[in-house]
Amino acid sequence: MLDATADCDFLILPGLGNSGVDHWQSYWCLSFRNATRVLQDDWEAPVLSDWLARLDAAIENGTRPAVLICHSLSCSLAAHWASRNKPSRVVAALLVAPTDVENRMHLPENILGFDPMPLARFPVPALAVTSSNDPYVSVARAQRFAEGWGADFCNAGELGHINSASRLEFWPQGLLLLGQLLARIGR
Repeated sequence: MLDATADCDFLILPGLGNSGVDHWQSYWCLSFRNATRVLQDDWEAPVLSDWLARLDAAIENGTRPAVLICHSLSCSLAAHWASRNKPSRVVAALLVAPTDVENRMHLPENILGFDPMPLARFPVPALAVTSSNDPYVSVARAQRFAEGWGADFCNAGELGHINSASRLEFWPQGLLLLGQLLARIGR
């Protein structure tokens, strides 16, 4: 089994607007020495090709196995990446609160080209986590994404968009889910 703190890199992929200081992704970045936030040039008006280039660079520049830890819009980013690439050094993907990029009713217009949501099977173990009251995706749509991605699925209960507003801080439940995903690597 992979020792998450020694044998791999956590590539933290925030969604639109970046994850603020009170977001669970920020807590994880500060807590794990192997965690790196993949930075984007424009967090407010994302362009898929630019975000993919940054993800590609983060993957190519590492030397150890990598786990993608995605939130919101970055779940779509990872799905686009997975539909176009071989795993390379990526060994798993945690896909938290995937935003339904095809539902324009709740999305800002400044999201360019992230739709339609790719439903190609991920080439690595993946886990999609949603909330039963996420304003950006229904449970049924999140489950459909997980099925297309070949990902395990978890409804984490009423956690909103599983973001800073959810006040999860270190998000222990998320760590348990990450541990379950890491246990699948190499099986």
